[in-house]
Amino acid sequence: MTVPPPTTRGASDDVPPPERQWPGGPHPAAETGSDGGEPEERTQEARAAQRELVAHTPGFIFSEAASFGGSLVGGAQHGVSAGGSARDVFMGGKTEIHHHAAASASAAYVSGEIPRQRLDALSRVFVEGPSFAAALDRLRDERVLVLAGAHSTGRHAAALMLLHRLGVPAVHALSAETGPANLGTQLTAPGGHVLRDLPLSRNRPMRETHLYAARDRLRKTDGYLVVTLENSPFLLGVAPAVWEPPDAAAVLRAHLADLRSEPGDSAGLLALGPVRDFLSRDAHRPAEVARFAVEVARYDGGEEAAARLADFGQAAVEQQCREWLSDPEATLRDKAFLISLAVFDQAPYVLAAELADKLYVHFQRLQHPEQPPEIPLFGLSAETRLERARAEGEVRDEATEWGSVPQFTAYFKKENTPPLLLGEVWTGHPSARPALVSWLKELARDSRPVVRTRAAAAAALLARADLPSAVALLIDGWAVSKAFGPRVTAANTLTLAQLLDAPVVLRLLTQWCTDTHWGRRWTAIRAFGLLTPLRPDLAGPALSALAARARAGGSSRTESNNLIDSTALLLSVGARRGEMLSELVRLLHHDTASVRTLALAAFVRACDNAEEGALVEWYADTGMYEADSARDLAALWRTALGDRGHTRGALDALHTWVRLAERRADVAQALELLLPALVVTADDRKRLSHELVNLRARDGGARPPVADRLLDLLIPSTPDPSRS
Repeated sequence: MTVPPPTTRGASDDVPPPERQWPGGPHPAAETGSDGGEPEERTQEARAAQRELVAHTPGFIFSEAASFGGSLVGGAQHGVSAGGSARDVFMGGKTEIHHHAAASASAAYVSGEIPRQRLDALSRVFVEGPSFAAALDRLRDERVLVLAGAHSTGRHAAALMLLHRLGVPAVHALSAETGPANLGTQLTAPGGHVLRDLPLSRNRPMRETHLYAARDRLRKTDGYLVVTLENSPFLLGVAPAVWEPPDAAAVLRAHLADLRSEPGDSAGLLALGPVRDFLSRDAHRPAEVARFAVEVARYDGGEEAAARLADFGQAAVEQQCREWLSDPEATLRDKAFLISLAVFDQAPYVLAAELADKLYVHFQRLQHPEQPPEIPLFGLSAETRLERARAEGEVRDEATEWGSVPQFTAYFKKENTPPLLLGEVWTGHPSARPALVSWLKELARDSRPVVRTRAAAAAALLARADLPSAVALLIDGWAVSKAFGPRVTAANTLTLAQLLDAPVVLRLLTQWCTDTHWGRRWTAIRAFGLLTPLRPDLAGPALSALAARARAGGSSRTESNNLIDSTALLLSVGARRGEMLSELVRLLHHDTASVRTLALAAFVRACDNAEEGALVEWYADTGMYEADSARDLAALWRTALGDRGHTRGALDALHTWVRLAERRADVAQALELLLPALVVTADDRKRLSHELVNLRARDGGARPPVADRLLDLLIPSTPDPSRS
């Protein structure tokens, strides 16, 4: 499929098409705001934005090990490491070489004898595995064997050992140029032959006739042949022997016995905590175990050696990511899928696959600008692609706005692979940045929340690796966009970057709160609201920055609403709610009217919320029993009810609390203690009584009984005629 070239866009490359539907309402038509350019728009409510961010952010960002220190990520020990290994270490498909003309019998291909020393060294550490004996019997009887298995499971080492166990005088490695049709022409020398990772395709399958021809030739030379390949659909009439890797503990013991001069040491080394953790996590490939064995063999009981074992997984995954991205034999499409899977780890596989092809288009345009990009309509199966990426997939329930639906979810086996892989792309391969940046901008304009959120999470990781470049190439452009979607992506990015402890993000947000561009202010204000429920320790600095913006004045309607939303979210921070109430009371005495207005409006908005974990629930559970918190909350209620600009909103919020009290006894008790504290003057009593008398159920039905009980607290000696 040929992909058409991109169309020319207008001044802002981040503006979505008019028909795009954003959460919280349709994409709005922009109206000039108070500071010349800010659109007054219907945007996503801040609490909904927070739920969306938490729902779709990769789990590792919220995990305790999000800083990626050491080899423990999310409590899991990961064991891969750098070092030598006798197995295939690359990722991705090989380059296919198609022969359209029949090969002549005299065609010459390079082949050579594998040194005996290498075979002997491999024999000392090789562990046969569960399928080795059956494969050896087949090879002895049939002389030619196709050994198929998963990527990087040691099938090439197994092929060499199959021939070695037969006692052949020599083992010859055949050239990868050798095709199925000319196998027989290459088997001229006596002994064993191995053809490693034969590439097959629809136009170049392996047929049983090819094996018959090779077997006839091998009988004449008293030879044997093993062909290794990945599980392939292009074996026509050929029944391969399936290779299964050996147990990791057995491989580790074999390598330790070869590396340590005292064989008895192995038992003590295997009992070490980091070694037990390594063997208990995942199904390690043989080469990973071999690399780990080198570190275990070096262990001398010291702190430095113990630290090397503990840090083994981190360095190993870093090395694997470098190998994947720098492998010259892996195609651009393979690498695009790896990067896309890193962004959509623990998300539906179809997203990773679909959006990987879009990244592949950007890679092609970058590397071959003179050619139209092409995406193959059909390719490797999901199972094969995940296997090559050292990933897995399983059907899980995916939450949607209509309920849970089953989705085939893909994820890397090593939990710290996604952040390390994205960091390696960004810092180790800067020539790929233009394509990666264009792709992430495209994801930020997607209509699906999970796609936009994952774009933000990826950009946050890039900001952690190189903040100035991420801000210049991605975040700032999103922040100053007139479209709502990119701006909220910028806010999400900075929120997650701060969670990842990216440098100076807090300072950037504080400065942007009073920036001259309305878009940067909007982004920083929204980011503070999203951030503080996740980082309660930042509630104080966030309130100071938001109050500084209010003090500066000149905010448009959109910006004022954003300020109120974000400040209200500070009251959703459970551990800091009492502190935040005290700070809002302090702001009531500020000498700037806009700051006082912000404090009251944010308090009223926080009160007018009956969702799980809302301020009313906290007050009923905890706040009413804390003298300072109860006093501050009552002071804010009294001020809001008595302020003409906020009276109506405060009364509506009180309706919310009364209706919740109808369902929850603890809320009813809290209101019975709170309401008398709100009555200071006769006007206070009159206002509250009038609201309770006229309160109706949400469906328009009769006044809730709890309202009658509250009326008795306000006017106990005067019967209410309307109750009869």
